[in-house]
Amino acid sequence: MRYEVRQKVFSFGDDFTIKDSNEYDQFIVKGKVFSLGDKLKVTDMEGNEVTSIEQQLMSFLPKYHIYTNGQLRATVKKELSFFKPKFYIESSTGNYSMEGNILAYDFNILKNGEIIAIVNKGWFTFSDTYGVDIVDNEDQGFILSLVIVIDQVLHDKKSN
Repeated sequence: MRYEVRQKVFSFGDDFTIKDSNEYDQFIVKGKVFSLGDKLKVTDMEGNEVTSIEQQLMSFLPKYHIYTNGQLRATVKKELSFFKPKFYIESSTGNYSMEGNILAYDFNILKNGEIIAIVNKGWFTFSDTYGVDIVDNEDQGFILSLVIVIDQVLHDKKSN
């Protein structure tokens, strides 16, 4: 399934809307305004929480935790690399990794070595905007949460 993840320009926190390929809103991401580190909630259009994302402070490299129903689902760690950004994801649902190009605009998300999502950041957009293609049998909300973490680590100037 294809999604467009677009950060809201005029908002106090890190807020995103996520639309499907037919331009229908599917998810909303709301960031807490006054918190130490990034804290975001991903909800469906009925307001049900899909995931919550929290940045771990006091870490040498950026580290984020993703929770589903209050249970830790994944820990996303940025790996030390010089030319291409890399992430390692410890998850209860498989072995994931993310690898990007030198400008951090294009990413693949892999599960057990297989590409399950392709992420492209818009070049000439006013706000952070991503096109995301996810294979149909994956947890769409969880994979989109990984994309939000990519943005927080690589493109959100205030979080690092």
